[in-house]
Amino acid sequence: MAGVAGVTAAAAVTDPAVAGPDELWPLLRRHTQARIGLGRSGSALPTRHRLGLQAAHAAARDAVHSPFDPDTVAAGLRGLPTVRVRSAAGDRLTYLQRPDLGRRLDPVDRAHLPAGGDWDVVFVVADGLSSRAVHEHAAAVVRATAARLTGWSVAPVVLAEQARVALGDDIAHAMGTAMVVVLIGERPGMSAADSLGAYLTYRPVPGVTTDADRNCLSNIRPPLGLTYEAAAGKLAALLSRGRELGRTGVALKDETDADVTARGALEAPATAPPAP
Repeated sequence: MAGVAGVTAAAAVTDPAVAGPDELWPLLRRHTQARIGLGRSGSALPTRHRLGLQAAHAAARDAVHSPFDPDTVAAGLRGLPTVRVRSAAGDRLTYLQRPDLGRRLDPVDRAHLPAGGDWDVVFVVADGLSSRAVHEHAAAVVRATAARLTGWSVAPVVLAEQARVALGDDIAHAMGTAMVVVLIGERPGMSAADSLGAYLTYRPVPGVTTDADRNCLSNIRPPLGLTYEAAAGKLAALLSRGRELGRTGVALKDETDADVTARGALEAPATAPPAP
């Protein structure tokens, strides 16, 4: 009876004949970050919503242009060895204008990478298009995932500046690791400027590996996105299964039953969306 009463109450609330727009839209907005039912003031948005949109746009621009601070991430990874590298994009403007340079290591930094460690996996923390996302979420995801990789040889964490996803291919190839996980700030939108993505690739080859060869977890940003524990559970399972198959990407499916408790959490797609 309680279930029937709940359904009846929900129907009453969502029935336009019972609840007018002024009551319905606020209720619906509680369940999404999308801008719905904003109303109008003449031919324009109401002032408060226009100001909110401008503030979101400013936050997105700040996320793209804010400098990456490796020290912030290293502090969160205290106790784990780290290495710092840069891409071939010498500055932020070059990085934004030349995506190809963000996919290649700086030659000097390549020579400083440790090699020959017979590592199973390397975690690359890359600024991407939102250093804010990386500063806030990356260290916690690395720690939670590494803790689940019992028996794995984990390479020093690489902190990469002016980096695109494919820079992980260059890093893994140079270090001789079997797999790479790139944690990177995703392209900001009008509702999220702090979203972290995780890209997993088995034995990548620079210039040859494509996005179809990767798996991706997107929207890691509690409490509104995927939680750290849920992301770590999925990553660890994908890493283990990918090593068994000897492949990642379209051949590797997410079959985990991780407890995704965060509101708005997204399931990991079988293939990656366009990489930052």
